[in-house]
Amino acid sequence: MTGARILVVDDQPYIVDMLATVLTFHGFAVDTAGTAAQAVAKAAERRPDVVLLDVTLPDGNGMDVCRRLREEGSGADVVFLTARDARAELIAGLAYGGDDWITKPFDVEVLLARVRALLGRADRSGARVLRYADVELDLDSRVARRAGDRVPLSPTELDLLRYFLRHPGTVLPRGQIHEAVWGPGTATRVHVVDTYVGILRRKLERLGPPLLVAHRGFGYALRAALR
Repeated sequence: MTGARILVVDDQPYIVDMLATVLTFHGFAVDTAGTAAQAVAKAAERRPDVVLLDVTLPDGNGMDVCRRLREEGSGADVVFLTARDARAELIAGLAYGGDDWITKPFDVEVLLARVRALLGRADRSGARVLRYADVELDLDSRVARRAGDRVPLSPTELDLLRYFLRHPGTVLPRGQIHEAVWGPGTATRVHVVDTYVGILRRKLERLGPPLLVAHRGFGYALRAALR
């Protein structure tokens, strides 16, 4: 989506300059920040569509920045930039409300593909509220509720829930879920599906019985428990 606003947050000037130059060339509006404090302030002021967020910042942790953005109601997609590649840290980043993760050094074309995939996740159905059992998702406000209580979800978690709500009772393969939520051709690893489903499942189960059923070695289904 050309014209979308991107906030680049990194304490290494050469990375900020490089990303700002590339993103501007491809038609995006770009803001930059070099610290956690600047990132929070810029996000509140400029309301970006995507935040490219370094995990290690001089005055804090990028994951804490992401959590702060979510607490303040930001719907921006957050892509963590980091030199780390530990699965535990990836899971932690997603749990904080992140939407994707790319390890430094990264291929700029891959990063652009991920940004475009995040921006391209638009609903194409006429239905404005999706429901299954006691779960509902308002597509206009992008608010999810269970048994009337709001479920705090990141943009990617909302897109994942929307996909399940569009296919209730159907066993969906991991690869199919990955392509539908992250977009065809994206380099995000398929195991991220497992991580996100786990996060979504825990958030939903805080308000009611299990709804997301795992089919080992294949995928997942949105299905109410048999009584």
